[in-house]
Amino acid sequence: MDLLDSWTARQDRIVRVGAAEAVFASLRGAIEGGKIPVGTRLDSETSLAKQYGVSRTMVREALRSCTALGLTATHTGKGTFVISDRVAPDLKLGKYSARALVEARPHIEVPAAGLAAERRSNEDVEALREILQEMSRADDLQQWVLLNTEFHATIARCSGNGVFEQFLSDIVDAMANQSNTLNLVADRRAESGEEHARIFEAIESGSVEGAREAMTQHLHGVECALSTVVPGGKTPSGIIP
Repeated sequence: MDLLDSWTARQDRIVRVGAAEAVFASLRGAIEGGKIPVGTRLDSETSLAKQYGVSRTMVREALRSCTALGLTATHTGKGTFVISDRVAPDLKLGKYSARALVEARPHIEVPAAGLAAERRSNEDVEALREILQEMSRADDLQQWVLLNTEFHATIARCSGNGVFEQFLSDIVDAMANQSNTLNLVADRRAESGEEHARIFEAIESGSVEGAREAMTQHLHGVECALSTVVPGGKTPSGIIP
């Protein structure tokens, strides 16, 4: 069974809703429904963790996504406050926004994937294979997000182009925040798994055009997922998928 088949076979497995997803859905629903009014300071992470019966890490993931959606803002030493009961028109991902990532990534990651297919070593192939195998086994969202960013960063490294590698290193935190939020709002881990497998298989086989096309389709999938998050049914680039 090849890597893509192994991902497809896993679709029969029922994936439970994780703790972070549950906390995020509860907080978002309460804020948008007016149960937690704008201006309210949320309880501390420790207090919320006790209320929901989860770890502080799960609460932190949920709060990070509330901030990305523009619903809350955290002020050091003061706490996290509700600043809006409506999702912002663009995700706030720290250093970069979702719109900035959508506009920039195709110009870097598509050619990087093509070069990776042309220049990759056997060690590079095995490194990518190992990452995908770990992703297929990851039930914890945080672990999956970290592996996802590692997969993309490794492709940039395999391209042999230091500019591409540096670019991915620079956006890794924003990518992780975006991935975390997307998967809490609209879990697309299964789809990403299939898309990643196609990218890997093209790189492994040395298909430059195949790798470029697979990466293009993956980034388009991410952009379409963002259309379910931002208001108005449009992607950050303004294209209706």
